[in-house]
Amino acid sequence: MFRRAVHFAVGVFVAGVVAFAPISSAMADRYWQCAPFARVVSGIQIFGDAHTWWRQATGRYETGVAPRAGSVLCFKPTGSMSLGHVAVVSQVLTDRVIQITHANWSRIGGSRGQIERDVTVIDVSPAGDWSRVKVWYDPARDIGSSTYPTYGFIHQDAQAVRLASSQFNIAQNAALTVAQSAASQVASTVRPGASPLSILGQAADAGDRIAALIQAVTAPPQR
Repeated sequence: MFRRAVHFAVGVFVAGVVAFAPISSAMADRYWQCAPFARVVSGIQIFGDAHTWWRQATGRYETGVAPRAGSVLCFKPTGSMSLGHVAVVSQVLTDRVIQITHANWSRIGGSRGQIERDVTVIDVSPAGDWSRVKVWYDPARDIGSSTYPTYGFIHQDAQAVRLASSQFNIAQNAALTVAQSAASQVASTVRPGASPLSILGQAADAGDRIAALIQAVTAPPQR
């Protein structure tokens, strides 16, 4: 029963991805500066060059030295990065390792203004306060050798979090409607009069068998 629920959830997720694919594609097709991209992705409504975000956040947003998913990591300006940089935390892996999604960092295919999703950042500060970091650099396919100073993290306010949650629920309900409609169409085509849930159940059983076969083939031999 648990696996059936997982299969159904995956189907709903795929429907959601398809529904929102045009938006993602449009974002990927343009040249992005880091600040506008971080604003769109995080919902944090700060404008201007990246190095001004930390000062502008004072009194408007919670700030701190501990990462949270959805927060913005604000880099200090340096000689090679005079306008600073901002990036959105996509996942906290450990107290010293996070993943970020950001724009206009690496040269990808020789071009700037590219979006990089879920790339690694490591805290290398002596105090463990994220004041100095190393960032994944795509041309090297590894963590870059340079160390960058940061101000810290700008966190989403409670209103933004509630809005994001509400938008997710709307998207989830829309995806569920699409999935149920698709299931009804499949049921009526494959077996007229059959219920959508019975067809989904049979599909889940088939998925279980396929998963078992894959596991049997790929599992290391037992000694």
